[in-house]
Amino acid sequence: MLLCLPISRVNSADPPNVLAAAFTAVSASCVTGLTVVDTATYWTTFGQFVIMVLIQVGGFGIMTMATLLAILAGGRLGLSQTLVAQSETSATTMGNVKGILRTVGITVVLVEAVVAFVLAIRFYVGYGYSVGQSLWQGVFHSISAFNNAGFALFSDNLISFNQDIYIIGPICAAIVAGGLGFPVFYELYRRWRTPSTWTVHSKVTILGYLALLAVGCVGFALAEWSNPNTLGPMSVWGKAVNSLIGGITPRTAGFNAIDYGLVSQETLALNDGLMFIGGGSAGTAGGIKVGTFVLLAFVIWSEIRGEQDVVVGNRRIPRDSLRQAFTVVLLAVGVVAIGTIGLLIVSDFAFDKVAFEAISAFATVGLSTGITPTLPGIGQLILMALMYVGRVGTVTTAVALALNTRHRHYRLPEERPIIG
Repeated sequence: MLLCLPISRVNSADPPNVLAAAFTAVSASCVTGLTVVDTATYWTTFGQFVIMVLIQVGGFGIMTMATLLAILAGGRLGLSQTLVAQSETSATTMGNVKGILRTVGITVVLVEAVVAFVLAIRFYVGYGYSVGQSLWQGVFHSISAFNNAGFALFSDNLISFNQDIYIIGPICAAIVAGGLGFPVFYELYRRWRTPSTWTVHSKVTILGYLALLAVGCVGFALAEWSNPNTLGPMSVWGKAVNSLIGGITPRTAGFNAIDYGLVSQETLALNDGLMFIGGGSAGTAGGIKVGTFVLLAFVIWSEIRGEQDVVVGNRRIPRDSLRQAFTVVLLAVGVVAIGTIGLLIVSDFAFDKVAFEAISAFATVGLSTGITPTLPGIGQLILMALMYVGRVGTVTTAVALALNTRHRHYRLPEERPIIG
């Protein structure tokens, strides 16, 4: 409704584009970054401010924000509030919910403030923006980066700055900080000196994130190094900077420093996988989450070795967690498949581009090959549904599965079907 107001649009005399406003609102609140209009030229500063607030609320979590405000106001959490906060933040025990929420608040304020300050200085010193413009650019892009949203106030996103490490670097740092997940931050804050005491979740998330980050950066460099439409004409330094953001942004930030409509098929395929996996649990990233992916990798490894239990480090993973992981992944595959088929039916674009767009929407990434604005209305509605399901669906499914655990007092006779 706010984005439909004349004050939100540059061409205020024109009637409001309700679909564009709705699509933008969903994309911002789901911290995705897909757009059907140019954020820099279509929306006024007021409209951009509305988008920024939606990004912050969507990334921070409505329930988390309400609970944190209650704590800051000096109130105490009741049992029901604690359980809600525990589900929202993926707290491992009810006793550390307050600590996690405080860490969430401190992390958000500190990281976004530092990144905004660094970006503002760069825009002011390096590009001649006024103090007010520099602060606005710094704050908006800091919030967009930390919340893994991918919205930018430039028509070409970050292509104009794709060799400026003082712009790309802070944005990449904010993306990683937001994408790791708040429970990991809480763990690092408490036990950063003793990695051996970290929980399995933190170990799996950090190691998995770093491994996939390396795969993304190296894979992007190999696929695009000689591409005349992307990295080919750049210097070695420029290629390195773009490989950095090219490996980070699919995790699920959505900023683009090159035109993804011109990348190779190998890059699209690599990004499909990285986007689908996403970032850490209970953070601002989307996808099925790094922890889920790594856990399934351990399942495969245990099965290959013929082990009865799935062991990570010196801890055995319970079977209900494994079933939840498989369920989340299979449901995600099904949602993406249905969305891709729907987009193929209503449009004439090639499968690779349609699949890329569907995965980007579901994983709340925001990267695009450029076809989103040209999709018919029904196609944009499909993407809106994918963004919403991708943002709340996997978390809701995981929580529902955890709360719906039932224990039978008997076991049925066993019969083994043929596998493979």
